[in-house]
Amino acid sequence: MAYSQLQKVEASVHIKASAEHFYDVFCNRPHHIANISPETIKSVKIHEGEWGTEGSIISWNYINDGNICVAKEVVESIDREKNEVHFKVIEGDLLGHYKSFKTILQVTPKGKGSVVKWALEYEKKENHTPDPHALLQMATEMSQKIDSYLTQGKN
Repeated sequence: MAYSQLQKVEASVHIKASAEHFYDVFCNRPHHIANISPETIKSVKIHEGEWGTEGSIISWNYINDGNICVAKEVVESIDREKNEVHFKVIEGDLLGHYKSFKTILQVTPKGKGSVVKWALEYEKKENHTPDPHALLQMATEMSQKIDSYLTQGKN
């Protein structure tokens, strides 16, 4: 029998970069992430719309648990004041295991740096489907690489 319940996993990462700079990479320049974190993100391409706009459709080719995966997402909402962006998966490997899958990124200034908060909201197709902890771990590691990229050479 199918299992249906919206669930969420979350993680936060403290970084040295400003919230605005980190958010800018994910909202306006996600295609740069393949250069920053090539061992995880193989490519990011836009299919419809423009970078940094709601309704745009973006595909990610990435490595998850040693497997090459694809996720096609629509940018559901952008809140530039809160440095928040919501992505909804519309095609790809994740939908083999989940009825729905959303990624929410929010970056908040804190002290001399900021806090990157990742939330993955999903609905499992089957009860035995694992929670997406590997993806959450990938997101936090990628956040640290982006932080290093943004802050290298800066004191």
